[in-house]
Amino acid sequence: MIDDPAKTDRLVAEMEASLPLETRLSPNVQSTLAKQSPDSAIPDRCMVTKIFYMGEEGGIVCGLNIGGPGAKTPFFVSITHLIFDRRCPIFRQIEAYQRHRVKKLKQQRARDY
Repeated sequence: MIDDPAKTDRLVAEMEASLPLETRLSPNVQSTLAKQSPDSAIPDRCMVTKIFYMGEEGGIVCGLNIGGPGAKTPFFVSITHLIFDRRCPIFRQIEAYQRHRVKKLKQQRARDY
């Protein structure tokens, strides 16, 4: 099991209660989003406006406000690819989830090979 269901549910609820949350996009995410939507200007910072839990396979996914309300393409990114400010009230919980999930995914990949 990758995610602890109780901890994940708590984090999703805390994140939803804290929306919108500012985040930074890693250069890799910016590049990927720019390739997928060449007509959209991809900033290095944006707001998380929606939270989804996609189960064990997908984990927590964040809906990003890129391009404003008139944007034609919605942007969804795994929380593990986002960078949150240390001053964010729930930074520690987010960071703990990110570290735990990345660690478990690496372990799972190692077992698959």
